[in-house]
Formats: sequence, structure tokens, C-alpha cells
Amino acid sequence: MSQPISTTAVIYAILAIDSEIALQKDYLFNSEVPSDEREDEEEVLADLEQAFMEFVDVYKERRKTDKELPTLEELLSSQL
Repeated sequence: MSQPISTTAVIYAILAIDSEIALQKDYLFNSEVPSDEREDEEEVLADLEQAFMEFVDVYKERRKTDKELPTLEELLSSQL
């Protein structure tokens, strides 16, 4: 039986994926990605964005029961 993921793990996942999204966007839009790789790199970005949203949904549910957790905006603008 698997254990539920901790809120701390959810927070770190959100922050890590958000950082990876920024790096992927920077790579896609500020460099010359070879045309034969562009579609794959865009799919990577889409997968990252989907994973981000799934963790955000989990975080929002947890925040409903734990009002001491920061808002998503506070979380994303914080410095670790």
C-alpha cells in the first residue's frame, strides 16, 4: 500500500517543476532549437505544465484544510 505524499513534498515538487518550466521556456524561446527537436521540446514543456497543474490541484486541496499554508502566489514568489 502506498503512503500519501506529504505537503512538504508537494511544495517542493511545485517549486521544482515551476523552475523547470522556466528553464524549458527559456530554452525554447531564447535559443535556436533545431527544427527536428522543437516538437519534442514543446511536448516536454506541455508535460511539465501538466504535472505542475496536478500538483497545484493537490496543494489547493491541502490548503483548504490547513489555512496556515501560504497561498500559491506566496509560495511561488518565496525564496527558499
